[in-house]
Amino acid sequence: MSALIAGIAIYYLQVYAFYDPVEATAPAAEIRLTSVVSGDPEVVIADAFQGIDSESSPIRFRACFTTPMSLAMLTETYVVYDDAVPLVAPGWFDCFDADTIGDDLDQGAATAFMGQENISYGIDRIVVIYPDGRGYAWNQINPCGAVVFEGKPAPDGCPPVPETN
Repeated sequence: MSALIAGIAIYYLQVYAFYDPVEATAPAAEIRLTSVVSGDPEVVIADAFQGIDSESSPIRFRACFTTPMSLAMLTETYVVYDDAVPLVAPGWFDCFDADTIGDDLDQGAATAFMGQENISYGIDRIVVIYPDGRGYAWNQINPCGAVVFEGKPAPDGCPPVPETN
């Protein structure tokens, strides 16, 4: 009986307990794409925003939204990202389907953009836009973070690792 209770508790904690909704008016709800010209992230129009996040991990952010901005304009203005790997969202956050997004990226039915590099050290915000204006965003570990999080020194070309106390 105690194993069953522990199993239920662990499941609940992993799937529900650590996620909080991101309010559409919160700063985290601003969808940003990195400009080809300036290299800086710029806010883009994002309607019907739904998002979740967690303070327990920097890669738990997921968002769904729509944008009236054309994909042609976006690809000319913002940095396209080639290594997007959508991270699975909890089943109850049903607007975000990582498998479908990943398949669509592989087939060229959607385009990934660099949202914001190093939104926290070693973590990039990735944004995917479909031709019909549907959009999705998540945080993904970047190559610098992958090395540093394994306890190795940052490779050449990576920003300095922030000091922790």
